[in-house]
Amino acid sequence: MAAKRTDSNQREVVQAFRELGATVRSIHTVGDGVPDLIVGVHGQTILVEVKDGAKSPSKRRLTPAEQKFHDEWRGGELLIVETVADVMRAVADARNSWR
Repeated sequence: MAAKRTDSNQREVVQAFRELGATVRSIHTVGDGVPDLIVGVHGQTILVEVKDGAKSPSKRRLTPAEQKFHDEWRGGELLIVETVADVMRAVADARNSWR
């Protein structure tokens, strides 16, 4: 199996989460549709699939394995993040639901 590549904006997404106080671990090498990041913020754990918002919609689609994982996941928050604005919304939502 080939190594899973990261989207070109993954570093920017990780940096944005960290600047907003989150802890972030890359888990993109797990494969089998598992999301790219595990993020801890405001007492919550969020699985994050990073997609490059600069690409066309067809290039941002979930792979079949990613879609299967999303369809079957019952373990908590699972997000698709394309931009820093998406990161900011995710952190704000986590903060608001934690209260």
